[in-house]
Amino acid sequence: METQLQILLSEEGAKAEHIAKLTGYLREELLQLDVDDVTAVPGPPVPPGARAGEVALIGALLVNLGATATDLSQVLNVVRDWWGRCHGRRPSLRLTFDDDVLELSEATDQQVAEAFDVFLRRHSTVGT
Repeated sequence: METQLQILLSEEGAKAEHIAKLTGYLREELLQLDVDDVTAVPGPPVPPGARAGEVALIGALLVNLGATATDLSQVLNVVRDWWGRCHGRRPSLRLTFDDDVLELSEATDQQVAEAFDVFLRRHSTVGT
């Protein structure tokens, strides 16, 4: 059974290009893990008659995990480490796994670590 984690990055007042760049950096790091895939989240449908192709949500990634909690743990570690390396203003994060949502914005490194630990414990039975 495949599981998915959706990650949404946002930053108040940031340009779309900046968010897209941050999302790209995170995606590159996540692809180094043993995950099935990391893709952009499709955006809303293009209106009929519009010339645009498929649209993706800026700042949104969908991580296709294997079936074990270890995979989720590895992904959360990468996301937490990446977020900790963001200089200046850190982007807000919204992680969605099943129907569970973890939102982080202005938090200390300790608060983020604790929030990720609690989030992971809630899903420690994934794949068992």
